[in-house]
Amino acid sequence: MSTPLIAAMLWVFAATATAFLPMRRQMVPGVALLVLAPVLIAWIGMHHGWFWVIPAALAFLSMFRNPLIYFWKHATGRPVTLPPDLQGRGK
Repeated sequence: MSTPLIAAMLWVFAATATAFLPMRRQMVPGVALLVLAPVLIAWIGMHHGWFWVIPAALAFLSMFRNPLIYFWKHATGRPVTLPPDLQGRGK
């Protein structure tokens, strides 16, 4: 198995472990996984061919759809609503 696929496997295990955390504790590891994913997908594409970028990108978009929607709304100036677990944060 190639190094990029081993790294992707470890990324999936880390994402699964992060999903088991309470919502308030998912932020830091979730953002790290969110930032690392495009780099990992590009690495897989360079090593195994760009055809494999499509399923990897679709899986990434499926897993991180809510954070990506939140960041898109925030970037475009649309109103953003947080999950109930995070609405009282910072008080």
